[in-house]
Amino acid sequence: MISPPDAATPDLDALRSRLLPERGGQVDDSIPQLADADPDFCALSLVLPDGSVRSSRQADVPFSVQSAVKPFLFALALLDTDGAALDRVGIEPTGESFDALKLESGTGRPPNPMVNAGALLTASLVEGADAEARMVRIARGLAAFAGRELDVDEDVAHNEHLLGDRNHALAHLMRAEGTLEPTADDAVAVYARACATLVDAETLAVMGATLALGGVNPRSGERVVPERVARDVVSVMATCGVYDGSGRWMRAVGIPAKSSVSGAIVLSVPGRIGGAVVSPPLDEQGTSVRGRLASEALSDDLALHSFRSG
Repeated sequence: MISPPDAATPDLDALRSRLLPERGGQVDDSIPQLADADPDFCALSLVLPDGSVRSSRQADVPFSVQSAVKPFLFALALLDTDGAALDRVGIEPTGESFDALKLESGTGRPPNPMVNAGALLTASLVEGADAEARMVRIARGLAAFAGRELDVDEDVAHNEHLLGDRNHALAHLMRAEGTLEPTADDAVAVYARACATLVDAETLAVMGATLALGGVNPRSGERVVPERVARDVVSVMATCGVYDGSGRWMRAVGIPAKSSVSGAIVLSVPGRIGGAVVSPPLDEQGTSVRGRLASEALSDDLALHSFRSG
């Protein structure tokens, strides 16, 4: 294991203050609750292998996890299917938007678990005889990653389900291809509820650290998933986690990550650190503008780039 960052971990409040003058990006308006987000909300958190936490102001402010839930849905699907989920979903980057109405040619599979089609499918693969049972299983699994019980914003879940026309279209497309077993409506409902799970920056950082540390939660000490599952998930985060900006992200930041339309980014540096940054204004790829800048700074300050030479 590479040695973790020491006490010289950057002053996250100072980094936050440097980020706040950045005014680029637009807040997502796909549902009312996201459109109402405070564009000045900004929080950062890092979790070290010993479970210690470094956080900025606002790191305890809750928000809906949105697409940052996708790595954890993939992990639960791999766990509950004993790895067979890899036969049901691809792992290649797409170069297209997160909600593109596109499946793999010839297989009908989603291209990877980090786009919406893939997350709809992985959420349907967790254990459960029906939609309600899968929702319960996902809630239990996310709580294990977080090391605490998590609430769901019921209004967000309702609107994600009601207004998610492209997700319904993707689910129907997968049903037509024979890829998705539950009904389209059930699949969207399960995924919408997962996206509506409430976290804060510190909690999301713990979740990222659990993946980074081979599936063991550094706060609770619980093994949540096997090391191989954590490895597979972080690998796909590295190649697909920032959608059609994943290549640019890995060049500039070099940290496996997953972005979300709530402005959250979860970070997982294998063997070293988990992190989260959140600020709602997004760039054209749906990635937090301040979150990207914060991640670049953390990567440089802590020498976290995956391809650094020394």
